[in-house]
Amino acid sequence: MGNERSILRNPLIANTLYLTSDIERWGSGLKRIHDACVEANVKVTFENLKTGFLVTFYRPRVSDIGEKTREKVREKTREKILRLIRENPHITTLELAKKSEITPKGIEWNIRKLKTKGVLKRIGPDKGGYWKIVE
Repeated sequence: MGNERSILRNPLIANTLYLTSDIERWGSGLKRIHDACVEANVKVTFENLKTGFLVTFYRPRVSDIGEKTREKVREKTREKILRLIRENPHITTLELAKKSEITPKGIEWNIRKLKTKGVLKRIGPDKGGYWKIVE
């Protein structure tokens, strides 16, 4: 960053993009990427290669996101499951998975948590039974 000069590798393409307003000016893109990443606290590196350059963005690990964020996502997932059960107490776990776009194992895990919290009960057998939301 900084003192490097912009080199147009293909002036015809660059000029076409400029005339169509797809680029504002030559040589400003990488600096804007760098500044945006600094502002968003995202690590980014730039490397010169023989054939051009490489820009690498480093995403935060899931463990860096924090337990609060994970718990919010889990809570929204459980709310979605409960809403589907309210609509149809006889719904199967496979139907829940399909309608909520959550894996069957994810549905089973969330149902176990809801049962442990005393929010959800299964009445009757797997076949022919139904869900009861305890409120």
